[in-house]
Amino acid sequence: MRIAIGGIMQESVSFLSLLTTLEEFQAIEAAGSELVTRFRGTNTLCGGFIEVCDKEGADILPIIFADGGAAGPASDEAFLHYADRICAALQEAGPVDGVLLALHGAMTTPTRLDPDREIVERVRAIVGRAVPVVVALDYHANIDRHLLELADAVFGYHYSPHTDIGETGMRAARCLVRMLRDGLRPAMAFDKPGIMVPSIFSATGLAPLSDIVEASVAMAEDAPGYLDVSVFAGFSYADVPNCGFSVLAVSDDAARAEQAVATLTQRIRRVRRDLLHEGMVLDMEKGVERAIALSAKAERPIVLLEHADRCNDSTYLLRALLERGVKGAAIPYIWDPRAAVEAAEAGIGATVTLDVGGHSSPRAGGPVRLTGKVLFAGEKEYRTTGPYMHGRLVRLGLAAVLDVGGLMVSIVSRPTLTVDEDLFIQFGLRTLDYKIIVLRSKTHFRAVYEKLAEAIIIVDTPDWGPADLTTLPYRQIDREKIFPFADPFH
Repeated sequence: MRIAIGGIMQESVSFLSLLTTLEEFQAIEAAGSELVTRFRGTNTLCGGFIEVCDKEGADILPIIFADGGAAGPASDEAFLHYADRICAALQEAGPVDGVLLALHGAMTTPTRLDPDREIVERVRAIVGRAVPVVVALDYHANIDRHLLELADAVFGYHYSPHTDIGETGMRAARCLVRMLRDGLRPAMAFDKPGIMVPSIFSATGLAPLSDIVEASVAMAEDAPGYLDVSVFAGFSYADVPNCGFSVLAVSDDAARAEQAVATLTQRIRRVRRDLLHEGMVLDMEKGVERAIALSAKAERPIVLLEHADRCNDSTYLLRALLERGVKGAAIPYIWDPRAAVEAAEAGIGATVTLDVGGHSSPRAGGPVRLTGKVLFAGEKEYRTTGPYMHGRLVRLGLAAVLDVGGLMVSIVSRPTLTVDEDLFIQFGLRTLDYKIIVLRSKTHFRAVYEKLAEAIIIVDTPDWGPADLTTLPYRQIDREKIFPFADPFH
């Protein structure tokens, strides 16, 4: 078996005018043999693909993989660069027996609402209908039936936090191997419940979504034949017509797939109001005061979550903690390349005054002037030690750590998720030394901090990832047919 592996991933916030450039994708790019070396043994889609191919003795044709993270839309230049490279490599490689694609499902560009589907379409045109093409997607993918017409099988993560990314890659690769060796011809069923939720409420540990995901996994485990079920929460900050929940089943029995999808779609619709978790997100001022009060007696850190920040440069909580003179708090990984350069030029031990953060959009809070001592300054990269994408290479670029009157602030040159203890241990710091930790995340932080923190306080700020979706200026969705803008199921 000769199996081609490749892909490109990016979660696009349509409302951000700041594009994700080709250079930013290239920071986490791996092509050819480096793709296998970089991702083998990691909790990633490519890692899962490789593990199954190794086990089954397949001949891997590694093409290219790049990741633009979660930020503003991908530039057309970046998208076309990788789409063209994937297609050119397939054309030059000669015959392959199958293709495994690692895509996100919520990428957009300034001129494309569904570039992920375009990649699958172009790959299909090259390899033809006889060669199986299997796609693995993020749990937050926005998809529609057109993708099912192009791919032989589609799979998504079951969980958020995404602790099963590698397993999802393995599910996809096992299906492809069965198609090639055993003659499996999977049927797919699909539906969209017509519901959108903010990402903060898409955590699969929160009921009632936890019950739905558990039911989808149980369906697959208990099926008499082959069945795989994916519940996609969608990504509500991508303004696209196919935004929102999707349910997809892959099976050796079309009727079984249809029944699974119909059952889960109805369950999601029945609990639609409960998915919004009224009262879970606090006003920022109340949240900050509560965190300060709890931290006075807490034995472990209080997590203060600024969930609406999409680029890790929002400054609302930084400003609030500075104004209140809070000490013993940490605000890791503020994205500001210019401030990182200024701190590095001053050097370790220097005292610097910097304008930090708030550059990604007018909603990010604007820069905050702060003065602190430089504890670290330099290039930083490492492999993740936490459960989310364990083993993946992280490149912060030029980074700095400052002591701002007892407040730890770290600054990075590339937007990076704040979801695990690497934020601290990679700089020789101890997570438990801080009374309050400010994180910017939707669900992934829960895999580590639900156990580590004494309390988690979620606050809303005016950035582009709010809990109230009705405040966003959507143009592509049909507000009359999708909850929570309307209630067509009432």
